Amino acid sequence: MAEQWIVGVDLGGTTTKLAFINMNGEILHKWEIPTDNSNEGQNITTNISNTIDQKLVELKEQKSKLIGIGMGAPGPINYETGVVLNVVNLGWKDNFPLQESLHSLTELPVVIENDANCAALGEMWNGAGKGARDLVCVTLGTGVGGGVIANGNIVRGINGAAGEIGHITSIPFGGAPCNCGKSGCLETIASATGIVRLAENELPKAEAKGQLAVIFAENGKVTAKDVFDSARNGDELAKKLLDEVAFHLGFVLANIANTVNPEMIVLGGGVSRAGDILLDSVKVNFSMFAFSAARDSTNLALATLGNDAGVIGAAWLIKNKLNL
Repeated sequence: MAEQWIVGVDLGGTTTKLAFINMNGEILHKWEIPTDNSNEGQNITTNISNTIDQKLVELKEQKSKLIGIGMGAPGPINYETGVVLNVVNLGWKDNFPLQESLHSLTELPVVIENDANCAALGEMWNGAGKGARDLVCVTLGTGVGGGVIANGNIVRGINGAAGEIGHITSIPFGGAPCNCGKSGCLETIASATGIVRLAENELPKAEAKGQLAVIFAENGKVTAKDVFDSARNGDELAKKLLDEVAFHLGFVLANIANTVNPEMIVLGGGVSRAGDILLDSVKVNFSMFAFSAARDSTNLALATLGNDAGVIGAAWLIKNKLNL
C-alpha cells in the first residue's frame, strides 16, 4: 500500500501554516498562506481547502493520498464538535463550526485542537519530548501558552481551560495588568511582551547604563532578544531582568511539576530561542521550588521543532483519532 499523508494545519491570526506529514511525524512538504479574516472569516476554510488541492496538483498527487486534516486553532474549542467558541482576531462570530466547515469543503476527516495543545503534541510525537507520555509544553511568545499531556492525552479540563499556564498568578499582589483581566499573570513577566515591559520600566532610570541602555538610547526601545544578548555579554541590568524572568518561570514550572509530575517540561516559542542562558537560570529556580520527587524525575528542555511543532501536533490528532 502506498504511503498516505496527513495534513497538518496551524491556523494563526495573520498566517496559516500547512504541511503534508507522514505516519512517522516527518514533514514531507510545508508551506503557508495569509489568513484572510475579512468577511467575518468566511474565506479561511475555503482558502485552506483550495491550497491543499493546489499543492496536490503541484506535486502530481491524488487526494486519495490524504487520510485527514488535523488543525490547531487559537482560542477555546468544543473538542467534541470542533466548534471554535470565541476568537476575535479571526473575524468569526462566536461558535464558528470550524470542523464541519472544513470537512464539508474537503470531504476529509477533520480534528480541531487548541494551537498550544498542538505544539505540545508535536514536541511529544517527534520533538524534544519524543517518547515521553507525560509532558508539559510552555510556549513563550507574545504571550505564554501551554499544553499538558498526561499518559499521551491532552488534559483539557471541564471547560477546555486546562493548560492556561500563562495565566497562573506569579505575583499575587501589585503585578502588572494582563489582557485576561487579572493582574500578576506569568504572561506579564515571561512573555516577550512582558520582558520588554520589565526592561522599559528600568531603562529610563538615571542609573541605567551598559549595553542594554545604549540600545535603548539609540532606538528608543528594546526587544526580548536584546535583553538576553546583553545578559550574555555581562550587562548587569540585563542579568537582573533575566534573573527576574527565570525566578517567576521556575517558580510556576515547579508548582506545575508538583501537581502533575511530568517526565518533561519543554520550553518553546520565540523567547526560548535565548537558549541555555534562560534554561539554566530557570532550572536553578525550578530546583529551589519543586518537591524533591518531582524535581528529580522531571527534565526541563528546550523545544526542538520551532514553528513546525503546531503542524506536526495537528497531524498527530488524525493519527490518534484513526488509531494508525
